[in-house]
Amino acid sequence: MRRMLRDPLALLALLILVTLALAAVFAPLIEAAMGLDAEAVDLFNRLAPPSPAHPLGTDELGRDLLLRLLEGGRVSLSVGLSAALVASAIGTLIGLAAGYIGGRLDAVLMRTADGVIALPLLPLLIVLAAVDLSKLGLPADMAQSETASLVRLVVLVSLVGWPVTARLVRASTLSLRKREFVEAARALGFSSWRIALRHVLPNALGPILVAATLSVGNVVLFESVLSFLGLGVRPPTPSWGNMLTGAQELIWEAPRLAIWPGVLIFATVVSVNLLGDALRDRLDPRTARRPSARAAATPERVR
Repeated sequence: MRRMLRDPLALLALLILVTLALAAVFAPLIEAAMGLDAEAVDLFNRLAPPSPAHPLGTDELGRDLLLRLLEGGRVSLSVGLSAALVASAIGTLIGLAAGYIGGRLDAVLMRTADGVIALPLLPLLIVLAAVDLSKLGLPADMAQSETASLVRLVVLVSLVGWPVTARLVRASTLSLRKREFVEAARALGFSSWRIALRHVLPNALGPILVAATLSVGNVVLFESVLSFLGLGVRPPTPSWGNMLTGAQELIWEAPRLAIWPGVLIFATVVSVNLLGDALRDRLDPRTARRPSARAAATPERVR
């Protein structure tokens, strides 16, 4: 962590993500402090410019733009983090089983992963997101609820986002299962799953952490695209994607309605990618720099 924080780009990315996360978490407190309601419609004050009462102005329905951005961040960031965690968990279990057990199970799981990777993800997500949940047996009220739309997004992205993590974990497991500590645990009579979970998995956390970090940005982009197309989070629940949808017809009249959600999506995705690259560089033993080891080899310390 100390080495990573010396990287100015990684430190800047971490500060941006922490700031966005804290602003989203404390959005209700900010709303109460401003004395406004993010859902309150005021048609007499629509498209108002920035003012002390509305720091970023209002949208096409007179709602405060800053509060809408904060509420949209709660949705976009929570969907991105949840889907990344679920996809990483699925990919970790599949990659661990394929790499440690091997054989036909490895062949079946990896060919399945190759098939999912070969699919055009965005068209597939658009088709799956357009499925009417009420026709699958869910009650109409539940199918049209905000919770159902969020859960569907998380499930869809998780189902197509696990192969990358699975392949990384499999590669790490293949190299770790021949190590001496694994052979010692096998000689002591430990079961395969105990060895895989207690000895192999902790040593493969580096690639898992990097893959999970990088996938957050991809999920935020997928959520934004689907919401922009009207297939993700549905109004009046705000997200950065559906805020762009509402702003596309007013791009010349009030460009800030599109600029601010776009800037936040851009900042989130770039910051997550920079942080993931920094983690990959620090956790990769071939590129990690160890100042203490180099210092120990200097002539002043050789006795």
